Amino acid sequence: MKYTQIKNEIILASKSKVRREILEKNNIKCVVFNSNIDEDPIKESLTKEGASPEVISKNLAEIKATKVSRANENRLVLGADSVIDLDNTVISKPTNRTEALKILMKLNGKKHHLISSVSICKNGSMIWNHTDKAELTMKNFTENELREYLKNITDEKLYAYNVYQIEGEGRNLFANIEGDENTIMGLPIKKIKEYLKNYE
Repeated sequence: MKYTQIKNEIILASKSKVRREILEKNNIKCVVFNSNIDEDPIKESLTKEGASPEVISKNLAEIKATKVSRANENRLVLGADSVIDLDNTVISKPTNRTEALKILMKLNGKKHHLISSVSICKNGSMIWNHTDKAELTMKNFTENELREYLKNITDEKLYAYNVYQIEGEGRNLFANIEGDENTIMGLPIKKIKEYLKNYE
């Protein structure tokens, strides 16, 4: 499916409501076109090749943007991907609450990085990319405390925010946060705005 171009509008190759909201809050017009990429096999393949979490994030963002770009000529397409990096190992998003608890237990009391990559493509080729990283140190919790935390988080928020909703209840999980909040939510918007301003 192709979209009729609106001036200064980009295509967001992501179904993430959070990313769309960040773009809209920053006055960037966008239309969503889900890439429908199966990320797990790509992550597994790259991991076997020894790719770092940052490289995996960059590759996924580019793959998503490229796929959608090929179907939409002369349009700017923005792809994005975020991963949790714990000791140079990718922690994938949970698919259920049992997995969510296991992830929180892994992060419990430890320092990890949230990596967000973005790629802009046009006519099937990448024309710009950027990766940003935030550092988060989680407080120490008992398993019961983490279970209680999860009870108060809706499914939508749980699966959209890498287990923690940083601008809401999730902030209370951390002793220290260093980095841009938008990066943690999945979109380093400052650099995107800089690029789009120069592109125009």
